[in-house]
Parts: sequence; C-alpha cells; structure tokens
Amino acid sequence: MVMKTQLAPVVMISAIASGQGKTSVTAALARHFRDLGWRVRIFKTGADFIDPMLLETAVGAPVLSLDLWLVGLAACRAMLIAAAQESDLVLIEGVMGLYDGTPSSADLANALEVPVIAVIDASAMAQTAAAIVYGLRDFGPVHMAGLIANRVSSSAHLQLIKSALGDIPIMASLPPQTEVLPERHLGLVIPGEIDQLDQIIQKLADSLQLDCQDWKCLKPLCSERLPYQQIVKPGQLDCRLKGRRIAIARDHAFAFIYPANIQALKDLGADLVFFSPCADQTIPHNVDALYLPGGYPELHAKVLTQASCWLGSLREFAQSSAPIYAECGGMISLVDTLCDLDGMSWPMAGLLPGTVSVQKKLQALGMQTWVTRHGVLRGHTFHYSRFDTTLVSDEYALRQHTEQTGEPIYRLGNIQASYFHAYFPSNLAATARLFLDPNSTENLR
Repeated sequence: MVMKTQLAPVVMISAIASGQGKTSVTAALARHFRDLGWRVRIFKTGADFIDPMLLETAVGAPVLSLDLWLVGLAACRAMLIAAAQESDLVLIEGVMGLYDGTPSSADLANALEVPVIAVIDASAMAQTAAAIVYGLRDFGPVHMAGLIANRVSSSAHLQLIKSALGDIPIMASLPPQTEVLPERHLGLVIPGEIDQLDQIIQKLADSLQLDCQDWKCLKPLCSERLPYQQIVKPGQLDCRLKGRRIAIARDHAFAFIYPANIQALKDLGADLVFFSPCADQTIPHNVDALYLPGGYPELHAKVLTQASCWLGSLREFAQSSAPIYAECGGMISLVDTLCDLDGMSWPMAGLLPGTVSVQKKLQALGMQTWVTRHGVLRGHTFHYSRFDTTLVSDEYALRQHTEQTGEPIYRLGNIQASYFHAYFPSNLAATARLFLDPNSTENLR
C-alpha cells in the first residue's frame, strides 16, 4: 500500500433528518469516484450495522464505525488518518439529522475538523433548500462545504436552488430514482436481500451530476491539527485468545457484526472460523468458543427451524464447557420459540427457556454500557422483539446518559446472551473473557 505525504480530503455527508437520501447519495458518490479511478474510503457515524454493509458494496472496502462515545475520539482520529493516508477521498456518512443525538454528527465533524456536505431532498422545494443549509451551517456552527440536492426534477429546478445558495456551492445533484433502496425497521434492508443491489448503486452513480474539479478543490485533512494516535496493533497486545478457535455464525440471519469486532478478536490472537446456519452448516469441529451475532432470524425462521444439522450441532456444543456468546438475533436462535409478526410460532434451539415475540413497535434503542469485572464494554441495543423468560438476570447493561437499567445479561451454563451488541475494541480484556472458560474464577462475574 502506497502511503501519501498529503492526506486525502475528508467530508461528512449529513442531512436535516433521516429519509433525505444520505446513504444512497454516499453510495453513489463512492461508486462514481471509484469508477473514475479514485481510491475511496467510507466511514459510518454511530452504531449502525446495515448501512455499512450496503456502503461496503458500493466502495468495495470495509466500512468502519466512527462515534465519539462508542469508538472514542483517539481511535476515530487514528482510523481516519490511516484511511486518508491511503485514499484520494474519504466520506463519513452521518446518522439521523446533523445535530441529533449526544454526541451528534456535528460534534464528530467538529472534533475531527472535517467539513460537512448537506444532502437535501429537494423534491418539494427550491429556494427553501438554501434556508435549510444556512440553518444547518449556523446552528452549530459547522464548516459547511456544500449542498447535494437529491431528487431534483430538472436543470431549471436545480438553478432555482443554486440561485439562492450564495457562497455555498452545489457539490452534486441526483434526479428522482425509479429504483430505491428499501427500508426495514431502523434502516435499509441488508445487502443480500436486495435484488441487483450492485446495479442499483451503479445506476445511482451514473445518474449523479457533479463537477470533479469542485471535489478536487476540497482541502486535505490537516494532520497537524489532528494529532495521530496510533491504534494498538497485534504484537503490542496481550494476545489472550492466542491459540483459541472461535466459530462465528455469519449469513443473512446473522449479519450484524462490526468489522472492528472481527479485527479485535484477531488482534487478541484468535483463529476465526465462519459458518452459515441458514445453509444448515454444523458448528466447525475443534473450536473453543461460539459467537452468535445479531441479525434477522425472524426473517429466516422457517429455514433455521428446518436446519437440523445446525440445530443438532448447536445443542451438542452447548453440552460442552465451551463458551457461547450470543447477541440479539443470536440470542433469539437459542430460545424455545420464536413468534413472528404473522403470529406463526417457530421452534428454535431450546437452550434458553422462553419465547421471543416480534412486535410492531420498537422495543429498545440506544447506546448502553456493560460493566464487567474486567472493565466497561460499550455497545448499543435496538430490537423489535420481546423475550419472555423464566430466567432471572442479576446483571444489566446501563443506558448511556441516565445509567438506568438497560438490557439484561442472561447466563445459563456456558451461555451468555443479551440484546446488547458489544463493540469489542472498547475493552479488549472484557472481550477476551467472553470467549474463555465461563467457569473460570477470572471470568466476567
């Protein structure tokens, strides 16, 4: 990899609210510039799993999370500078509206000293887009580098917007699309469920109207004002999982895995082996631990119920002393019964007593912390299901700002399970203990 002496420009793609087309625009930009031969990297603000998977399809490279609370400023800086050293352009897709949340996308942009480009759904407005962009710029304030006008009907429509903008440039525009990226729950559906996803992204990129010179004029990231704090690399770590093989479920039903979590396990020395429950694959032989990440098992309940080889190997593995760590959708696969939105009941593995029922309304959302004997693991929760169980939990994650009781942490034998999604790099020591002998006196309490 050739490292540059001058860092690439970095911009945050944000908006006034969700639904403006941030992800579609970010994907279109990444693909457009990649097609021109630019080296492009993308980051995503917040704890989202789905948008990064889609953006990875657009850019052809992993999309990591940047978040002041979840990831930390030092790690955000280090990852951003590393990406800017090996790229021609770095895009950060914001979350929700620019100023929504604490910390917000605006807080991140200011902390990292990167400019913002606002995406506006201009389908039902013209000059008012300028008022919105000026408001977004001045409320913080933030450095507003430009506007991307989405769903623009004509060149005359675009000119009306441009005439009101003054000194804020239009960096790109996109016409209304006949094919859009569908949504589910909190965001887009996962990439594997979208027919011809690559073609949709390519069409978006081809429809994008922009002047490359405007983008070439963006200032490079200034490393002098953004001191580099190197991320701990393998070899500098206490490789507490060295020599241990961890089986990880990964397919359409178990897709919510931070790339940073995979890297954290590798940095700890673990050998990772992936398998697909939906393909009725058994848990690989000679593994020392099992990781069942989140996902949408409710959408694949019939397939999972009929996956006799997978279920048999899971029940057999649970009889050993090897640890099983399950998050959200992974936990759902372990319960007695899953009841979907249509009222259908599906038998799961039967390793945790109780029933998970999918609800129409959101049941939990937000950042949480899990205080362990080995320090604090940060993470988040979002789910539309409810777990009714006779299990009693004596440990709970805590909500980010209020420290009120959050998600329960369930333990039964060698199983640890919760709706809580952990961000492993937030505490490598605590992460390692999740995949070591649960009967050890040094394990999490």
